[in-house]
Amino acid sequence: MTKTATKAPFRADVVGSYLRPQVLKEARERYQKGEISKEDLRLIEDTEIAKLVEKQKDTGLQVVTDGEFRRKYWHADFISAIDGIHSFEVEVPGFFQGEMKTLTSYTVGSALKFPENHPFLDHFRYLNSIAGDHTAKITIPGPNMIFHSGVVSSQPYLDNPAYPSFEAVAKDIAKVYQDAIQAFYDAGCRYLQFDDTSWGAFLSEKFRAKIEANGWNIHELMKLFADITIEALTNKPDDMVITLHVCRGNFKSSWLYEGDYEAISKELFSRVPVDAFFLEFDDERSGDFTPLRYIKDQQVVLGLITSKTAELEDPEDVKIRVAQAAEYVDLEQLCLSPQCGFASTEEGNLITEEEQWAKVRHVVEIAHDIWDEQD
Repeated sequence: MTKTATKAPFRADVVGSYLRPQVLKEARERYQKGEISKEDLRLIEDTEIAKLVEKQKDTGLQVVTDGEFRRKYWHADFISAIDGIHSFEVEVPGFFQGEMKTLTSYTVGSALKFPENHPFLDHFRYLNSIAGDHTAKITIPGPNMIFHSGVVSSQPYLDNPAYPSFEAVAKDIAKVYQDAIQAFYDAGCRYLQFDDTSWGAFLSEKFRAKIEANGWNIHELMKLFADITIEALTNKPDDMVITLHVCRGNFKSSWLYEGDYEAISKELFSRVPVDAFFLEFDDERSGDFTPLRYIKDQQVVLGLITSKTAELEDPEDVKIRVAQAAEYVDLEQLCLSPQCGFASTEEGNLITEEEQWAKVRHVVEIAHDIWDEQD
């Protein structure tokens, strides 16, 4: 097993989602048709998650997730369960290079509150109960997924705002996440990850133009994004690790945004006090490592192994890129992971389960080679 620090994130880490097994896909379909009960589905989910956890342990990882096996989407399931969120289906032609046709969208329809019985708390409790001596990580969408998609880019919200000002709704979003962090902590969580594509919109000239067309100043909005996350983290327990994965989109091996991290680097890396950033650096759309110059004492988990295709990266090339990143961030602050999950939605990326596990083992083996002598 790769030697790592005992505190997350680990030298060899993962973003979180895994390909859904066929038996789980069939069970969800039968549940939707009314052929099995919610309890029946839950038992099948429990069984498949337990198998997944053992497979993760077998790869040499020190962290385990539930693979997001209980979700349809990486983000909408969590957000839809927050009081005040109204969800609805929309057609999204051309989204993700035309791969996605419909999407569960949401808007802030009334006062926001994190419910005491949010279903993800039980999801974590089950995962934690079977993690053993491994660290259980739960992934949830970051606070700006509500502010971006449910407020500033939501036509239903703009047509009928539920709050008197953007500042007021931003304050309540931060409070929702303060309460969520404490609730997960009380449930035993010590490793929580925010996943976020909203920051990715700033990386793309195309999407920046859309934001400006809606009347926003890009720099003012980025500052507000950072302020919301900073406020959300205000009461974070000292012994809880919270990381932020800044994603460019991941659906059936397609993507949404392109552009390097330079546009957001100063506002995000130098201001937002998460413990680590999970960053995508798996292809030419990602740019180079110069934006990392704004990193302070946070760790950076380099997403150098792609989850979108089956081909295994040359280990020597990966080691060279880690060394290049170490010109901006000390090697002791760096870790390695796939650039994103393997199934951000229930459809999953266009690879096989065998290829998925080969990727995870690849991360562990390369991390072992890079850091064993240092740790």
